Amino acid sequence: MEKGADIKKLPRKFLPENFIITTWDTLEPYFLELEKREINSTSALEQWLRDASELEAVVSEDASWRQIRMTCDVESKELQQAFAYFMMEIQPKIQPIADRLNRKLIGNPHLKELDQQKFFTYIRNVKKSIDLYRDENVPIQAELSVMQQQFGQIAGKMTVEVNGKEYTLQQAAKFLENPDRRLREEVYRKINERRLQDKNELNHLYTQLVGKRDAIAKNAGFKNYRDYKFIELGRFDYTKQECLQFHEAVKQQVLPLVNEINERKKEKLGLDTLRPWDVEAEPENIQPLHPFESADELLGKSIDVFEKLRPFFADCLRKMKAMNRLDLDSRKGKAPGGYNCPLAETGAPFIFMNAAGQMHDVTTMLHEGGHAVHSFLAHPLELSGFKEYPMEIAEVASMAMELFTMDQWKIFFPNEEELLRAKEQQLERVITIFPWVATIDKFQHWVYENPNHTEEERAENWMRILNEFTSPVIDFSGLEEFRRYAWERQLHLFEVPFYYIEYGIAQLGAIGLWKQYRANKEQALNNYTNALALGGTKTLPELYKAAGLKFDFSSEHIRSLMEFVHDEWRKIVLKTKNTHNVV
Repeated sequence: MEKGADIKKLPRKFLPENFIITTWDTLEPYFLELEKREINSTSALEQWLRDASELEAVVSEDASWRQIRMTCDVESKELQQAFAYFMMEIQPKIQPIADRLNRKLIGNPHLKELDQQKFFTYIRNVKKSIDLYRDENVPIQAELSVMQQQFGQIAGKMTVEVNGKEYTLQQAAKFLENPDRRLREEVYRKINERRLQDKNELNHLYTQLVGKRDAIAKNAGFKNYRDYKFIELGRFDYTKQECLQFHEAVKQQVLPLVNEINERKKEKLGLDTLRPWDVEAEPENIQPLHPFESADELLGKSIDVFEKLRPFFADCLRKMKAMNRLDLDSRKGKAPGGYNCPLAETGAPFIFMNAAGQMHDVTTMLHEGGHAVHSFLAHPLELSGFKEYPMEIAEVASMAMELFTMDQWKIFFPNEEELLRAKEQQLERVITIFPWVATIDKFQHWVYENPNHTEEERAENWMRILNEFTSPVIDFSGLEEFRRYAWERQLHLFEVPFYYIEYGIAQLGAIGLWKQYRANKEQALNNYTNALALGGTKTLPELYKAAGLKFDFSSEHIRSLMEFVHDEWRKIVLKTKNTHNVV
């Protein structure tokens, strides 16, 4: 694609242009037409696939908008009901007929006449859906879709008071960068105590989710939900065993670097003991990084950064701005977190986040902007199914964008000393994300292998796993209760189970692309856009190969990439020290 980001809504040829989903009765005739239609030639099959894809895009976009609107305003009962209506009344009626359409496709004699290379991953996914489908799981999946959103509704209402003013937890987190250690500790405790107020409700919700997910797996003939979910997520190219190897590799190759980073923080702050409220802090007389004042400024500067990297990337954000596809500010009554939601029919995605003026918000915006570029690049692909790319490449799109843009961060940080601090923080995050990814992933393996565990057993095993990946340089004494429930802040556990190791795998890919970028900027950006434009039409190893990467998360590969990042981090640390010496 990459001719410009003038994205076009897909023209409707099967459904009326003005058709809007209201009830199942109005939607069902289109599914029935596809089910009853005779397909007696290759061209007829190709047309049937195009019509099915159009219907799929309309349904997908409608469901996405209901979720977007609800997360933008978790206090609106009307928006909650609109989402719940779709998930409880429409989606469960789609699933049985979608299964029949899948079987109709796989059973058609003309299927073998299609371009097998072009359709390989598509057909593989259809067969996977047939293998997993069970009528008895439809109502459970509908309940889960609604229940999972309760996490956002609970978390979205959490606020704390600091210096007499109310803040969301995302907004309050900026005080953890403050040079005043007393204030940092006060805010750290307030945030965690506020989370503990809902610990029982979140624990109970998670227990219910685990039970329903386990039932789905058992209904489909799987030993546990982990094994079911690996198939559902399309993890055709790696196994649970490789995930366990990844956990061990993180312990061996990454934790020593995390300890070094934390020792550097301790030294920088002049502390004998590093506490968790010190990890984001700056030394006295150094103000926290404050890269923007408003969401408009964040967006404007992000567009400028993308423009310098490659004008097409900036065009994507400009188009989204023109189409009102952004909600960036943190406010009360808004779900936590950030996401880029692809919109299958109109093409331009939606970026949602909770910006509060911090360095972290810059990387979140650039991260989601990378996802958005991926959506734009994949939109011209012929079928909706071709655009369903694996998360392990989707997160390469976002994480590589964070690293590519570092050369342009002067736009956010015109002061050289602040720019170096921003880069140092970014590379710290690149390294320190791995232990948390391994913690969350390993915890999920335990949870779903032991679905009937008690809340006490869950807390004990969470602590056991958390301690495996925690840097001993940080002193958590007296904070055990906060730590026992630290998992409850992780949205993925509630809303998208098992979707987390992708961040670790993709971070390796992003580092690989950044290494390419250091050697040859244009070649790296070409590899990046070429891979993303393939959508989901190739296997994961093929997508990585198109990006000039190896799909590999062995200990040896992780070590070589970590050495590269560590060297880059050390260079910045030395520059920072020299800058301070000059001052």
